[in-house]
Amino acid sequence: MAWYHCGRCGLFFKSATSEARERRCTKCGRDPSLGVETLAARVSLPASTATSSAEPALPHQGKSANSHRSRRDFLMAKIFIVWLLVTVLIVLAVLHFLPEDKARTTLSSSVASVAGTSGDEAVVTLNYALPACQAALAGFLDAGTPEERNQFVHNPVATAGRMARFYDLNPFVRIEPKATKTTAYSLLNLPAGRAVETRWSAPDGRTLECVFIQQNGEWRLDWEHFVRYSEYPWSLFLTGAGEAELEFRLLVRERLVTQRSESSLMSLVFYPPRFGYPDQIATASPEFLIKRDSPDGSLLTAAFKKHAKGEPLYASKLPYLEPLDMLPVRVRLRRLNNAADADTPYSFELVKVLACHWMSLDKPDVVAPPPTAP
Repeated sequence: MAWYHCGRCGLFFKSATSEARERRCTKCGRDPSLGVETLAARVSLPASTATSSAEPALPHQGKSANSHRSRRDFLMAKIFIVWLLVTVLIVLAVLHFLPEDKARTTLSSSVASVAGTSGDEAVVTLNYALPACQAALAGFLDAGTPEERNQFVHNPVATAGRMARFYDLNPFVRIEPKATKTTAYSLLNLPAGRAVETRWSAPDGRTLECVFIQQNGEWRLDWEHFVRYSEYPWSLFLTGAGEAELEFRLLVRERLVTQRSESSLMSLVFYPPRFGYPDQIATASPEFLIKRDSPDGSLLTAAFKKHAKGEPLYASKLPYLEPLDMLPVRVRLRRLNNAADADTPYSFELVKVLACHWMSLDKPDVVAPPPTAP
């Protein structure tokens, strides 16, 4: 009989020397060799009695187990220290090379993003969401087919048909995703849950405004808000093309505010937004006259008052980039034929104000005051 060391459990056991190929550890019952010969050098030890298996472990045995645990703990401590040092060095390098104005912008965006929310929770949400939002925007801009774009938009089944019709009449603006840079972001609380509003600078000078809504665990682009979706090109609608009643996302301005302050009618003009250039407008509509005390008139009056006070539209925390006297609206407009008037063959009327924002939500954002009792 001789003493052997088990490479499986780390303990010493005693076995007959003639059973080298069939030897099993008497403690754990497994092959002690670990694929290599681990037979300990035979030493002259006192012969054991039949009850040797119940004897306390040898001092050398306990020392080996403790040594193994110490080496493992020491290795884990070294790995943790190295990871911590690398993380600190990366943070210091980023802070060192980050321009001062960029640092201020990032800080102000972060502060603005947590205003009115639980700060820690908002920061965690944004840290998790922003990389996913960036990946969704890059995937959408880099997609070559409508089927590929559908993977990155909110409500892809309902949006697919609108996207197909829209890009049949409007060009798909090609933007290099890797060249876009985030300039601002904030967290929104929408009826369907939280959303992230972002702004990106493109290499051609455009400013991309994107809202991402979480759906099925993924952050997806609100495509209708992104392109300022309208069912038909605005300039063609004004010249008599397309269906007589359509939905548009436009900017609206109230005319003759002072002169008509006591009038029962509001004078409105609509302008189409330019994709990527929020401070620019294009072809204006003819004048729209609506009753100030109508549901749409009351809604727009309340929206203009809210905007004049500097209150954000739909809880947006980002600076307003459109002309200050204009509001974003989603509306249904109707075109009427004036066969008797050769100079103005068409007139237009406001059918309904659907929302006082451009997101793909049915909530108008502004609540009109109740009608005044006669």
